Amino acid sequence: MIITKISQAVKTEGRYNVFVDEQYSFSLDESQLVKLNVRKGQELTEEELAKLKDESEFGKSYIRAVDLISRRPRSEKEIRDYAWKKQWSAEIRDRVIERLKERLYLNDEKFAESFVRSRTNTRNFSKRKMQAELMKKGIQKELMEKVLADSDFDESESLKNLMAKKRDKYDSTEKLVQYLARQGFRYDHIKSALDEMQ
Repeated sequence: MIITKISQAVKTEGRYNVFVDEQYSFSLDESQLVKLNVRKGQELTEEELAKLKDESEFGKSYIRAVDLISRRPRSEKEIRDYAWKKQWSAEIRDRVIERLKERLYLNDEKFAESFVRSRTNTRNFSKRKMQAELMKKGIQKELMEKVLADSDFDESESLKNLMAKKRDKYDSTEKLVQYLARQGFRYDHIKSALDEMQ
């Protein structure tokens, strides 16, 4: 088997299509082409071709993961879930995650800090609700506690803001209290905040 042609991919900038025995076989990005020393006229064994196809899959999967993270920060669990959904092999998944960590694109502590900062600035969350969301995203309990303790998240401020925002929506104090409790605020905190408002 011989690499008979290497041409720039039309749809994806920076990727190159590699043809083996005149047939399209796989694609690689520019850095992979150089690193793996892939060139026209190169003879390949079945084993070498299989290895290059694996590299191609890794490259495509890595770019998809970077694209995902570029839209918003992600936790490691979210990348693992995405890999499962896209049916990546365990080897490709682990390599992608390792590369993302090496390049500092994936860091659960930074993700949790960013998440808490964003929720603190834009929504009136309870600590319990914040913890539930972080847990869903695979953040470990100890890390979650550390990030929340280090942040300027103020649950009582959050509760007062939400109460002021929703007070007119509910025709009774009881319904407002039930709503706030569903949002994860403790009953004694809700009662204290209500007493302060009256």
